[in-house]
Amino acid sequence: MTQTCSIPQDDFSQTLKAQGPWPKISLVTPVFNSARYLEATIRSVLTQAYPNLEYIIIDGGSTDGSLDIIRKYELQLHFSASEPDRGMYDAINKGFAQSSGEVMGWISATDLLHAGSLFVVGSVFRTFPQVEWITGRATGFSDDGMAVEILNLRQWSRLPFLAGANRYIQQESTFWRRSLWERAGARVDDSRRSASDFELWVRFFRYAKLYAVDAIIGGFRSHPDSLGLQNLEECHRIQDEIIENELAFMKNVAFLKFFRAVSTRALRTPGVAKPWSKVVIGALREWPGGGRAPVIRFRKQGWVMEER
Repeated sequence: MTQTCSIPQDDFSQTLKAQGPWPKISLVTPVFNSARYLEATIRSVLTQAYPNLEYIIIDGGSTDGSLDIIRKYELQLHFSASEPDRGMYDAINKGFAQSSGEVMGWISATDLLHAGSLFVVGSVFRTFPQVEWITGRATGFSDDGMAVEILNLRQWSRLPFLAGANRYIQQESTFWRRSLWERAGARVDDSRRSASDFELWVRFFRYAKLYAVDAIIGGFRSHPDSLGLQNLEECHRIQDEIIENELAFMKNVAFLKFFRAVSTRALRTPGVAKPWSKVVIGALREWPGGGRAPVIRFRKQGWVMEER
């Protein structure tokens, strides 16, 4: 018999809850044979005691004990299911189909949210109704769950992103409004096994600016079984294919296509790749054109927007 687990609420969570109302957040975790990491992921979500959370776990038919962990917390979940699927992105689509929250995101079964991060997400969207998607500082965890990396805050805009300024909008730190999700097609592309978060960001950029939040939200756990780390070259090839498909339907992007062709050749040339990446791509990341949004920061007990 599996024993259910109830997570106590601390004084910090009680104080934040009193500030409500909080927007409903729908958060999905796709799982397949992740028993080694899964409970830490679930606890990173539930221990926050966010007062308006739909937490959904979709398992792909695990055989390693993951189901026992899910059952342990099932009373605190909005929905859970276990059945064969076509991979992580198929599971994510199934999860979101069971959701109704105004704000959406997903956290993989090996990754972690930082303490209080759902309150960061909820309060930012509550403060700025015009903001449709956000991302925090990119952070990383070691295989055993230590927070070991916090990267510099970056701002984002569509044209530099498509030009190759940075491939990595960290999925674990990114949340969006359901209205944007629906305008962008209301699904993750589940025809591939990697880079479909990247493809979703490309679609989001068609409709809304991405706001960088100067806070830590989620983090990627570096572990031996990570699909993304196993074949980065293939992942980058898929990302380039996604960008080329997007550019094919855009107008007035001849120079952008030319730049990408030159940049691709430069990055493959020994002796040129490193200075090109540092100088040219570095400057592209700081380019103010293309609709870059201001940074959202917490100042004097409230969120504000600041031009960088």
